Amino acid sequence: MTFRQFAFNNVFRNKRLYAAYFLSSAFAVMVFFVYAVFAFHPKLTTVAIGGHVSKGLHFAEAIIYVFSFFFVLYSMGSFLKSRKKELGLLIMHGMTNMQLRTMIFLENMVIGLFATLFGIGTGLVFSKMMLLAAENILGLDKMLPFYFPTKALLLTISSFLLLFAAISFFTVAALRGNKLIDLIKGSAKPKPEPKVSRFLAILAAVLLVAGYGIALVVRGAMVSMALIPVALLVIVGTYFFFTQLSMWVIKALKGNRNFLFHKTNLLLFSDLAYRIKDNARTFFIVAIVSTVAFSAIGSLVGFKTVMTDLTIGENPFAMQYSSFDENEKQAQQLALIKDVLDDADIPYKQYEATGLYQTIGEESPVMMIKRSDYNAIAKALGDKPVDIRGNEAVKVEYLDVLGEKRKEEHSTKPITLMEGNQSIQPVQTIESNALPMYSAYYVISDELFQQLTKYEDKQQFFLFDLQGGADAIEAGAELAKAMPDSFYGGEYRFFALAYELNKLTQGYGAILFVGLFIGAVFFIAAGSFLYFRLYTDLEEDKRKFSAITKLGLTDRELSKVMTIQIALLFFIPIGVALIHGAVALTALQHMFNYSLVKESVLVLGSFFVIQVVYFFIIRTTYIKNIKASIS
Repeated sequence: MTFRQFAFNNVFRNKRLYAAYFLSSAFAVMVFFVYAVFAFHPKLTTVAIGGHVSKGLHFAEAIIYVFSFFFVLYSMGSFLKSRKKELGLLIMHGMTNMQLRTMIFLENMVIGLFATLFGIGTGLVFSKMMLLAAENILGLDKMLPFYFPTKALLLTISSFLLLFAAISFFTVAALRGNKLIDLIKGSAKPKPEPKVSRFLAILAAVLLVAGYGIALVVRGAMVSMALIPVALLVIVGTYFFFTQLSMWVIKALKGNRNFLFHKTNLLLFSDLAYRIKDNARTFFIVAIVSTVAFSAIGSLVGFKTVMTDLTIGENPFAMQYSSFDENEKQAQQLALIKDVLDDADIPYKQYEATGLYQTIGEESPVMMIKRSDYNAIAKALGDKPVDIRGNEAVKVEYLDVLGEKRKEEHSTKPITLMEGNQSIQPVQTIESNALPMYSAYYVISDELFQQLTKYEDKQQFFLFDLQGGADAIEAGAELAKAMPDSFYGGEYRFFALAYELNKLTQGYGAILFVGLFIGAVFFIAAGSFLYFRLYTDLEEDKRKFSAITKLGLTDRELSKVMTIQIALLFFIPIGVALIHGAVALTALQHMFNYSLVKESVLVLGSFFVIQVVYFFIIRTTYIKNIKASIS
């Protein structure tokens, strides 16, 4: 048997030992490949948002590739740590250091090659299902058929063969510093007492409090300006929290004899500081990665909610059409709207209003609308009607859905109109989006309105209250195509709420899909980090609990101690990430001045539930392995 055959057989004959590393590598390949399938899909370029989706997916691929490097490198490190004794025995039987490094390199390349092929094969099997799911999430009108992704295959194979080659060289270089005695002892080598700096522990608390304080205090545009300094404070504070502050707290608890000798606390806390020290960097990576996932997904969900509510709030009617006096196609366009609604069998109610623009002093022309028109529209929306007489007027300001409510300020000074002998007396200022106007206008009495014969311009409003889901979207799309310049003003303006919301859903659906996919990958990878770190200590835990059980530790006490230890491993970094994410999403609310509590709870709560399920699965399996080694 040649040396190359020995390395290959070493992989295939120890499938169970190599399985975790193989599956983690295959998972990274599969995710990257599925992203590539989407990014190179020929149909995505035929839709309006296709280019943005494709660019987003290519960007996501770059992020995932960098993350995959560290993920696979960490998995390989955990895998090699569990094999230290085996490697030491091979050296004792005559294997040279060069042969050992060559064997590790060949093994890693074999695993990498088959993990790449397996990941691509799995991606191909599920790609059709994923394409259908993406089509529904994106809300695209065109199908995303399955295709043979040649470009995705070439990119994935070349990228990951290069990645595994790089990791093999890193691993070989890391083995050079290991002595035979260190390999033979493996994890049995005594660990030094963890050192804790009180200054760094206090600094961690100060940095986190400062970061949280700034994030929660700033408002509006200042939130984006504070993003980088707050992120730096929180990242550095999180690192010192796990490496210093957490161990300082454990040391303080161990110093309390009443607490330490209560039930199984001595067993639990005897090596907890060592575990925290060993896992500090893992905790830090998991916390930061999970925070990025929480914040990204929460922000995307929040953006979509804000834009949807803003669109609905600013446009209370399902369809709006307005025409200025110089528009010669008004009758034709209005008839088209009614014909399309009738053909689609969509019932509707129509409301009309006429506005006259008056030049007041040196200001821009301001629109005047009669009381009866305004009150009819306000009644349809459930708003309070205005009550004015004579030359009294009510000033109507644009209602900013996201902004703070304006203080009710109005001028009581009479305003002279273009007639010269006519004036209005403002008596009240209100906020309303009853008319599609982004500037202030005045509601005046019908009698006064009839007397206005001079005006700068005239605008007529036709507002349609209608029902119908998909029919309304199709009708809006047909009318928007027939009146393409309406959105930008000009002689007329047309707005179809259902159609615009559908476009918004498609656009943000694409972004949200990319964000959810990235967030899910980060979160699963974070859980895998914890999984590998836990199983690295499996053999050591078996020996320790086997010895302690002989001294009288019951099964119930064993389960309790192991449950607490695994819970700390799983929920300390995720708990920190949840707090970071909650602060980040609260800052997002302050930036938009809009409540996103529901969306924040939904995102953070979903991740927490997933982590709880993951914890119970790992806990059951791990405790079962420990107990099996004892019996």
